[in-house]
Amino acid sequence: MLVALDDKGKTVNLLRDSPTKDKAFFCPACRAPLQLRSGQIIRPYFAHISREICRFYHENESAEHLSLKAELYRSLSRTEKVSVEQFLPDSGLIADLMVNHRLALEVQCSPLPSKRLKERTQTYLGAGYQVLWLSGQRLWLGQSITELQKHFLCFSQNMGFHYWELDRKRQELRLKYLIYEDLHGKLHYLTKTCPFTGHLLDFLRLPFKAQPLVSYKVKMDSQLLFYIQKQLYYGHSRWRKRQEKAYLQGSNLLVKDLNDFYPQVRPFAGSQRFCQIHQDLSDFRQAFFAYYRKQGAKKEQRLFPPAYYQKSKSWLN
Repeated sequence: MLVALDDKGKTVNLLRDSPTKDKAFFCPACRAPLQLRSGQIIRPYFAHISREICRFYHENESAEHLSLKAELYRSLSRTEKVSVEQFLPDSGLIADLMVNHRLALEVQCSPLPSKRLKERTQTYLGAGYQVLWLSGQRLWLGQSITELQKHFLCFSQNMGFHYWELDRKRQELRLKYLIYEDLHGKLHYLTKTCPFTGHLLDFLRLPFKAQPLVSYKVKMDSQLLFYIQKQLYYGHSRWRKRQEKAYLQGSNLLVKDLNDFYPQVRPFAGSQRFCQIHQDLSDFRQAFFAYYRKQGAKKEQRLFPPAYYQKSKSWLN
């Protein structure tokens, strides 16, 4: 914790104040006693003397978590009204950072149950706040995506599926966007960065700003049919489900031609429910596949933002 109350009920913020250890401190949420701690590795912080008492703080914060909150606070407070670890009594939540009384930024450095992530997100929305989850190093996107990471995805017409990452070492906020997944389960995307010394709120708004539509190419896998055969032979669940679906439609994946699997790089499944995405994406998916059916199979696939496919759909009609 970076915020506490002193014995007079005044807020003490370690990002701007320098209190001494001989004073009494209390939790802003449960009012239980706190202890000011510091060390050579981790920055000064407050900790409950008895953690079992507080029902609002559920986990020990890592050095990365404390540091990233501090960096974001310093950066955003240069241009915005920002509070750190703001307790929201009506919802029982404590926002890592609250920006301009409306936008909650949650710094997540360790895995958590998807159910808890959904509950916290819905509670924020129900209380009238916007919320963005920013991922620490353990949750950065790699070559594939986990079920938990899918719930950190956001979506816009200009930048498609996108994902926010915080890099403590590089001191930057990173945006991975135009995220698509190929039939191997491998991710493809573009990346933009903003240093912590930059205008972070403007960068966070970027996916919803008017901008030139970009694209990139991905080479198709000429050995995809052999890969599918192996996946079905070893009973991998993803391909077993696809085969079952094909059977119900009177087909069989093993007799299909390579071109039948074009495009090989696609949006995430339409039935998937994303924690931070609330709009219906079915029109986007329909426009996406209609575009490539019209184009015909190619050795390379060029990926565009959703807005491009939606515009192309009107031309196709």
